[in-house]
This record gives sequence, structure tokens and C-alpha cells, in this order.
Amino acid sequence: MSKGDYGILQNRRRAAELSGGISSDPIYSAIQRVIADRDLRGKILDYGAGVGQFVRRLLSLQRFEQIAAADILPVPADLVGKVEWIAQDLNLPILNHDEIFDAVIAAEVVEHLENPRAMMRDLFRVLRPGGTAIISTPNNESWRAIFSLLIRGHYVAFGDTSYPAHIVALLRKDFDRIFQEAQFHAPEFQYTDEGGLPGKPDVTWQAVTFGLLRGLRFSDNIIAVATKPR
Repeated sequence: MSKGDYGILQNRRRAAELSGGISSDPIYSAIQRVIADRDLRGKILDYGAGVGQFVRRLLSLQRFEQIAAADILPVPADLVGKVEWIAQDLNLPILNHDEIFDAVIAAEVVEHLENPRAMMRDLFRVLRPGGTAIISTPNNESWRAIFSLLIRGHYVAFGDTSYPAHIVALLRKDFDRIFQEAQFHAPEFQYTDEGGLPGKPDVTWQAVTFGLLRGLRFSDNIIAVATKPR
């Protein structure tokens, strides 16, 4: 590895550490709903597993034959021997795992990577025909994100405090294009139904409307779900 490549790897590892390697409970719960609704089973990959928080949830479900995880961060001590941990920079392809997974989860990962199209091609390659990809990311079409763009000049999850962890902001149209360029079926979209008010992120639309406001404009995170053709 050249000195330049080593520096890039170190910068990416620091960015991963800054993110904390964890997502929020509403995101994990929404992904679990997708897993249950589609009755996903078999072998699953947690792509961008961070510190293993969602891996532990997957283990607790006891519905998958085998669980693998991939991240630039090292395997947590309590998960050694329980899952296959692929320790690598996810800006690079996962090798020697072609068409072996029935499902791939990427919870709040795509916004951290330099090339979302390369990521989607990699997920397509590691999935079996008929396999399912579930991708979550900050919802840049919520009212909170739109107001931030208009007032501050950037989406709410892509300001200076989120950098260099968050580097790629995507919209539904981007997902439509990227998934289909990678040869997936067109994606379906779901939402966490939990979203902060503009300027008051600790107060949610759902709390002030008793759960009436939900979906695209009132969720902080979006989930794209697509299948690989059989």
C-alpha cells in the first residue's frame, strides 16, 4: 500500500469513527419491519455494520441461517465467532462473496461512501438472484431537510457537523436511477415515520400531531428496498 493509499484509508477510518458506528432505533425498527413484511430468511449481510448494533438485533431475531457483517471498523469482541466479520474499506468491492446472500442491509451507509453506484453494483453482485437490498439514508426530501437547504444552503444531515462522515446526499430519483443502473428492479420506498421539526430536531412531527403526520415529508430517514431479478 502506497503512502497516499494509506492516508486515504486512515481518513476513511476516522470518518467511520466520527459517525459512531451506530444508527437510531427508529431506523433499525423500520428495517426490521421490512424484514418481517417480506419474510426475509437465509443468509444476510449487514453492510456497514459499524460497532455491530444491528447485527445484535439480527441475532436476536433467530430467523437467519447465517449472518455476516462488513465494515472498516474491527469486529466487536462480543461478536467474535458469532458472525462472519468482513473487515475492509467499503469503498472497495467485497471479494469472494459472489451471489451468496439472500438479503443485504445497508443502514445509513451509502451517504458515507464516495461512489453510491459502485456500492449498488457490489450489492447486486453479492446477492443471490431474487435477493433483497435494503438501504436507509437521511431523507433529503423531508420538510426539515428542504428548509435547511433553502436557509443554510445544505441538507440538514450534510452540514459541517456531519462532515466528513456524510459526503453523499441522495434523493428518491437518485435511488431509482442507481438501483436500475445496477440491474435491480425499481425500488420501493418506506419511511421511519419519525422526524424532527425544522429548527427543533428534538421535537417530532409525530409528537405534536399525535402520529398523524407521517411519510416522506415528516421522516428524517428513508428506506429504499429493491430485489435482484431471478
